[in-house]
Amino acid sequence: MMLKRRDFLAFLGSSAGTVAIGSLNSSCGKSLGVNAKVNQSETTTGLGFKPIQGPMPLATDNLEVAKQIVDYSDYTVVDDLVLPERFTYDVIAAWGDSVGDSRFGYNNDYLSFVETAPDEGLLTVNFEYVSGDTWTATYPLVIGKSLPFTEVKQTLAETKGVINAFALPDGDALKEQIKIIAKEGLIDLGLGVISLRRHSDGSWKRTSSPAERRITGISGLEDGRYLKATGPAVAVFTKANKKGYEDDLGERIIGSFHNCSGGTTPWGTVFSAEENFQAQVPEPVMADGSSFDPGNMPFFINEGIIAGQANVFGLAGNKYGWIVEIDPANPQDYGSKHTWLGRFRHEAVAIRAESGKNLAIYSGCDRHGGHVYKFVSQDTISDPKDKGNSRLLEKGMLYGAKFNPDGTGSWIAINPETPVNPVLPSQVEGRGGKGVVTLPNPDRSAGGIVKAISDADVLTFQQTFPTLGDLYEGSATEKQGAILIDAHHAANAAGVTCTARPEDVDLAPDGSLYIAFTSGSYGREGGPDKQIFQGPKGETPWEYGWIMHVTETGNNPAAMTFKWEIFALGGEPATGGAGFSNPDNLEFDGKGGLWMVTDMSTSKQNQAVSSRTDEAGVPLGLAKIQGIFGNNSLWYLPTSGTDAGNAYLFALGPMECETTGPFFSRDQKTLFLAVQHPGEVNGIRQNNAIESRTFAMQTTDGQEFMQTRQVPIGSNWPGNKPNESPRPAVVAIRRVDGGAIA
Repeated sequence: MMLKRRDFLAFLGSSAGTVAIGSLNSSCGKSLGVNAKVNQSETTTGLGFKPIQGPMPLATDNLEVAKQIVDYSDYTVVDDLVLPERFTYDVIAAWGDSVGDSRFGYNNDYLSFVETAPDEGLLTVNFEYVSGDTWTATYPLVIGKSLPFTEVKQTLAETKGVINAFALPDGDALKEQIKIIAKEGLIDLGLGVISLRRHSDGSWKRTSSPAERRITGISGLEDGRYLKATGPAVAVFTKANKKGYEDDLGERIIGSFHNCSGGTTPWGTVFSAEENFQAQVPEPVMADGSSFDPGNMPFFINEGIIAGQANVFGLAGNKYGWIVEIDPANPQDYGSKHTWLGRFRHEAVAIRAESGKNLAIYSGCDRHGGHVYKFVSQDTISDPKDKGNSRLLEKGMLYGAKFNPDGTGSWIAINPETPVNPVLPSQVEGRGGKGVVTLPNPDRSAGGIVKAISDADVLTFQQTFPTLGDLYEGSATEKQGAILIDAHHAANAAGVTCTARPEDVDLAPDGSLYIAFTSGSYGREGGPDKQIFQGPKGETPWEYGWIMHVTETGNNPAAMTFKWEIFALGGEPATGGAGFSNPDNLEFDGKGGLWMVTDMSTSKQNQAVSSRTDEAGVPLGLAKIQGIFGNNSLWYLPTSGTDAGNAYLFALGPMECETTGPFFSRDQKTLFLAVQHPGEVNGIRQNNAIESRTFAMQTTDGQEFMQTRQVPIGSNWPGNKPNESPRPAVVAIRRVDGGAIA
């Protein structure tokens, strides 16, 4: 029996995805004829495609249990982007390709296609980070030159690859070597704009127009292409006698990096979210919002990670972690960071712009215990397509979401007048049931943060600092700027709900909001609220994620209250899940259907699960059996009708990758998709290497059976030639017959 969304909401179970037949499409658009299994029963009508088969039995297979065991006892993972029959894809651009006076960056993420003419437009691409081992191993093969990785590692062997390169004297040989590596790493981060044209056969090709350009992690350092800033934090950037580090640049900003998710405005600009900036610069700040010294985030290199590339260039930490807006059609626009949107680990942007209403911009902080935010402009919108709407971001207020267990919620202003009412450690998920909440350090002369581990400590903190304004220093504008710079910790102090890593937000055609919470686990600096983020039977922590539906009171973007409900739940069908794990980027098609990609940790993908219990017979935790879900993937979820909340598998990504940034063309005939970090763990797939692994799977009613799975080792995507370097790339998915996808 197929369970419906309403059943889940009553805690009786959840709907799940579906399987039918699949075919493999090469980068040149020709079917490679993979022999996928075919369902005996017809799938749900009206999808517009026949869902492909994943590694897990799903309720919408409509298969008897015995048949599930037969059909899923053997499974072969494919190192390619696997699509439904009669679909194909074109590789548009890949890491290392030329873009303007630079190159296409690494680990492409959010995509935005702004059409400039029929069958033509500008594709804006985010570049998030470099994958340590794979990036260093393939850099000379793809870029065509060598970097001093070995020499620097050998020199730093005694310090385990860590050094404050910023403190080394100019001209020092080691500092110069680190600069070379760091520069190349930061060039591969940021944003890019490329121009495309669709040909008569439906394929997309680049046109290399004058609008093409890169905004890298070091834009402005050598070329004068600084980024700008708006809002209250500018007062902090430009103030004299800072308590912390001074970069001597005033409001000018060098580069943008760790650009993950984003959003596209009705007026044709693109928002890019700076996420894990703490891997490059110090995140904590002083009480006046100024930065810690760059030495607090040193350069670091080992066999698996490269971080702190910004250290050697002395970049100021408080200038990163923002939303960047660019106009892709303006070749001279290298980005503005809008500080009213807050500084935190941005991973989501949704823009609600309606005539006669306030502009609302939703965002999320992708960290364990991160928050959901909303900016509301002071002024209202006249014409949603007017590029002057960008000025609305210069005045307004940032709010954080407070979720109540009864399905209601409210928005808390992140400003100096807001009372301090901190999140309690007992409220949030943590090791051994003991949660952690990070708060501004009570020693404001020292700045930074502290980890509160007891409710008593938090109550003492509250008595010491009555309002957020009591935690920060400066004039009224400078205080507001400092609060926005320290937004995550200020929000914790204000009592904003700690959530389960909000990785994306998107607006439905009716104006309601959908939020992808990717994981309910906890980390060293926090975890989600245990009353809100639970499994189908109240389990915590629930690793596999949720999609939440939020409706503002009166459907008003400026409303201060809202209602929420869980729309879909990650996990196995046998335990109430929809068949996916770790929902990430969301995208609505023209008919209101929701498309979602997943973000399972690379190390967990296809990790063998020979037993679901340990040697003592104790069931393994959810994260330890996550390998059953296979590769990261792309799903379709109807939002209305009898199938609302069911998840249908549309695509599976190549080996060890993350599928990101889905974006539909205006005519719905193309779905642009970014595939990042193929081969992130095992690098180049050598000689078609493959390994047989065993998985303890479950039927939809919970019966266990063993699956033998063939798993490629490493990746050769997108070239798909033996022993070829894997490269992050952007593709255009389309129907072979040229019709609409949905």
